[in-house]
Amino acid sequence: MGIYLNPGNQQFIKDLNSPIYIDKTEMISCLNSILNTQRMYVSVSRPRRFGKSMAVNMLSAYYGRGADSRELFKDRKLNRHDGWDKYLAAFDVIRLTLTDFIKSYSSMESSLERMQRLIARDIKKAYEKVDYYDLNDIVQTMGDVYADTGRQFVILIDEWDAVFRERKEDKDGQKLYLDFLRSWLKDKPYVALAYMTGILPIKKYGKHSALNMFDEYSMTLPMQLARFTGFTEEEVRELCLEYGRDYDKIKEWYDGYLVSDIIPPDPGYDRQKRLDQPPAQQRYHLYSPLSVVQAVSTGLIRNYWNKTESYEALAEYIRMDYDGLKETVAVLMNGARVKTNLDHFQNDMTSFENRDDVLALLVHLGYLGYDDQTEEIFIPNREILDEFKTSTGTSEWQPVFESFRDSLKLLEATWQQDEKLVAEYLEQAHDKAANMTYNSEAALNYAIRYAYYAAQKYYTILPELDTGKGYADVTFLPSPGFPDHPALVVELKYEQGAQTGLDQIRNRNYPDRLAHYEGNILLVAISYEKGASGNKPGFKHHTCRIQKV
Repeated sequence: MGIYLNPGNQQFIKDLNSPIYIDKTEMISCLNSILNTQRMYVSVSRPRRFGKSMAVNMLSAYYGRGADSRELFKDRKLNRHDGWDKYLAAFDVIRLTLTDFIKSYSSMESSLERMQRLIARDIKKAYEKVDYYDLNDIVQTMGDVYADTGRQFVILIDEWDAVFRERKEDKDGQKLYLDFLRSWLKDKPYVALAYMTGILPIKKYGKHSALNMFDEYSMTLPMQLARFTGFTEEEVRELCLEYGRDYDKIKEWYDGYLVSDIIPPDPGYDRQKRLDQPPAQQRYHLYSPLSVVQAVSTGLIRNYWNKTESYEALAEYIRMDYDGLKETVAVLMNGARVKTNLDHFQNDMTSFENRDDVLALLVHLGYLGYDDQTEEIFIPNREILDEFKTSTGTSEWQPVFESFRDSLKLLEATWQQDEKLVAEYLEQAHDKAANMTYNSEAALNYAIRYAYYAAQKYYTILPELDTGKGYADVTFLPSPGFPDHPALVVELKYEQGAQTGLDQIRNRNYPDRLAHYEGNILLVAISYEKGASGNKPGFKHHTCRIQKV
């Protein structure tokens, strides 16, 4: 055994000896099915303390030559699968933890050179008779071993993304690192499986990735590895029964990471039946493993998240000056789910272009849950809400929460069809937004949607809904969780009067598009009169008309 080559099973034995151990060995069956295939490249990203290193310990113990791990696995869940031991101790394992090599005082180039020398030293000790061409080149060295012996490697890299977390600004070093991984792993006959874990998905450059051979199993798309991402409800229930803990309280504090699985068809399944009835997608509520273990072990239900990250880590991101970010945080803290586009996130901790990029990072860090069916983000549980409360406890957040409360009042006044009060709240919102001017209907549209931002909790908000005879400026459709709330059809007018807007809604039959909400639709016409005289009593720029359909 070496330090990096075939390090053995001692770390896995320690995991098994822990007072609480959740058996995730069935994950090995998934990986065995893709060994030496085009899908043998696996990148798993999860938040801190979600069992990433324990999974690497397990794989090292199973695949590693000379580990003698049969007794460790024979009574585990893996044993339920035929041929479970087919690849037991079948490969040379290289196991790396990248934080051991990424030092602040050395360049990325020297870090990679050191890593290659150390791996090569272990390989040379194990295979003394191989004719090595260049021991400073790990690609050549492993190729030499494979050429002489035919033996393949399983490569396990823990904290593979340390470069992007520890050296955030070193763009050249990051690119050098990605190019190295590509040349080391891609299309190399000596690789039987490459398995990487980290917090971040694989870094993109523009729309492309240097490691496009990897399948990514992330917090937004864990696929077949979904149930191995954290503790499942069934596993937590069993722990609570064993330790006599209150499951409902554990659920309130630590549940909430909602992920979807895609179950592959059984190999013996009828082909035509597969086409007619594709395999069902399973949904899992996942729990933070560290927090559950702490709570179950001690009986103390509290915030354990701050043992992995200080609140400043969250505060740093949510105070970023991106349009709508702070307002979205306020809505999320009020229990809302917010539709978000995560596709453009560049998978690092510095390349942010908009609100959604920051929110995408928070999903991968575990501060937000993500529902892949609705494309909505949410605060997953009470523990994480506690982190948000701590991170927003400073004076800079007071105006945000005041605006949020005003937005809720505006929404309530709309439901009550109080035209005068709606106009007053819109006027207040305009006064607070001193940096915004309503100099066009487009500007008015933006400002009104901003004033109603609290509605994200209850509605799906559609700008410019096609009604067949025109476009409704803003339409609010009740979310599935709030079906009793009225649908809102909002028409905006600039210097034309609210009644004009209401007439337009009626004349063009905008409500016809929402026939299934019949009897529970509010038509809302809002006008902004730039030249309204300030000499009149009750002077307002805004007027409002509301009618129920």
